Amino acid sequence: MRLLHIVVISLIQGIVEFLPISSWGHLVLLKELAGWPDHGLVIEVAVHVGTLGAVVVYFRRDLWAMVLGVVRAMRGRPEPGARLAALVAVGTIPVVVAGFAVDRMLGDSLRTLEIVAWTTFVFAIVLYVADRRGMTVRRLEHVAYGDAIVIGLAQALALVPGTSRSGITMTAARMLGIERPDAARFSMLLAVPAILGAGVLKSVELAESPDAQLTLASIIAAALAFATALIAIAGLMAWLRHAGFTPFVVYRLILGAGLLVLVYGT
Repeated sequence: MRLLHIVVISLIQGIVEFLPISSWGHLVLLKELAGWPDHGLVIEVAVHVGTLGAVVVYFRRDLWAMVLGVVRAMRGRPEPGARLAALVAVGTIPVVVAGFAVDRMLGDSLRTLEIVAWTTFVFAIVLYVADRRGMTVRRLEHVAYGDAIVIGLAQALALVPGTSRSGITMTAARMLGIERPDAARFSMLLAVPAILGAGVLKSVELAESPDAQLTLASIIAAALAFATALIAIAGLMAWLRHAGFTPFVVYRLILGAGLLVLVYGT
């Protein structure tokens, strides 16, 4: 791949990974319009590492509180951090189970332009309805284990390309009446085990492939994905403290419509 391709793909992945606008939709559109080749396992693992690093850095206080909470809970001193860690663990279970099932039964059959187009468009409408009708009366400390399971089940839907992992989890949280910043915060914390798990699986594939090597291109990809993802997370959290998801909904509708034109307009 040319360096330009790697830079563009890393920037796109970093920016859209945590925004509710479907990273798959953007990458598919780029591939269709530019005719660029698949970026391969090396770059895919690199951008996973970069985006994971960004969410860990931004939410380091939450993650550290979760680690300390678990340690202290094991010593008989339960703390809020331990409960948050348990909520994230419960919310992660559905995507783990569904991930293995989808991989065994469907493989890559869902990764089509038509599916990405429809999911990008339809789930934009679902996000809008959830955001407009969802109450804003609950904080993260009010989230129950049943809520975590619901959000986790929603996250499993993101195995269908174009759904957007961050988008569907924030949608589910808003449906449950969780305030926008806390909906995004819980979605980001759920991303840590999800991205880590996906990164480990891709790393195993990479280790078994002939391209298993650390290159300058992969370092550049990881660094760019990290920087852009960190900026995107900070921007999203700042925006949601004062406004809603409507701009992201509009953007997704436009993106989905463009993809649908590509599918049915030829």
